[in-house]
Amino acid sequence: MTTKVVSKEQVNNLLSQITTEVDNRPEAMIVYGVEGIGKTSFAAQAPDCLVIMTRGETGLNTLINNGALEPKRHFPEVKDWKSYLDVLSAIEQGDSGARALIIDCMNGLAELCSEYVCQTKFNGDWGTSGFMSYGAGYTATLKEWESMIVRLDAIRDKGLAIIGIAHAQVKLFSNPEGKDYDRYTPDMHKNVWACTARWADIILFMNYHTTVTSEGFKNKAKGGDMRVAYTQRTASWDAKNRHNMPTMFSLGNSAKEGWANFLVAKNN
Repeated sequence: MTTKVVSKEQVNNLLSQITTEVDNRPEAMIVYGVEGIGKTSFAAQAPDCLVIMTRGETGLNTLINNGALEPKRHFPEVKDWKSYLDVLSAIEQGDSGARALIIDCMNGLAELCSEYVCQTKFNGDWGTSGFMSYGAGYTATLKEWESMIVRLDAIRDKGLAIIGIAHAQVKLFSNPEGKDYDRYTPDMHKNVWACTARWADIILFMNYHTTVTSEGFKNKAKGGDMRVAYTQRTASWDAKNRHNMPTMFSLGNSAKEGWANFLVAKNN
């Protein structure tokens, strides 16, 4: 292999760029969990938040109408991928006054992305001669999704944290070290989720805390009324954090209490 020859000036210029300073952009976080656990109300506790609701995901409206959540600034329901990208452009180029952008939800957003790809690249053909042809549709969707993630980072550079909400699914995990087993993951295509998980600084999995005890020849679950957020990956679920957080924290009895506990776990 031939070493590229550069001038002394180029060498000195490159070496002068060495620094101990680090990127200080706001965090990217994914919050997912079982139905009714309080994902939206938890995320909406972020100060000065702005919410994007994807097609059919209007739980924010229900919470506000029922008095379970104070009014939050939000866009009208986004029903297609192009409209979503237009919203991102407005946030990138204008002054939204927000400190956090909440996307409710990432599952719905992934569906809009796939629909856009199918229509624009496969003439609306979802079959094996179109979108499903040797995984071509999912490959194209991933590329579109990766471009969108770059857009989210540009918004983070403007000082907005990103909080994506997702529904959970129980999916069989192909275990390379032994028997396959079921585990919780966000309900989206594995490649899209893998891309999103790599990007996120924090992934919280919300569930009800239970313990399983053996009684004779049967296992019995106990508890199930305490809401918790898990912060580290296990065989049973995906989770992640870059803050040395405890493995879980209590979501308490309200969204405000849960958010306060999150800040304590993140900053201690």
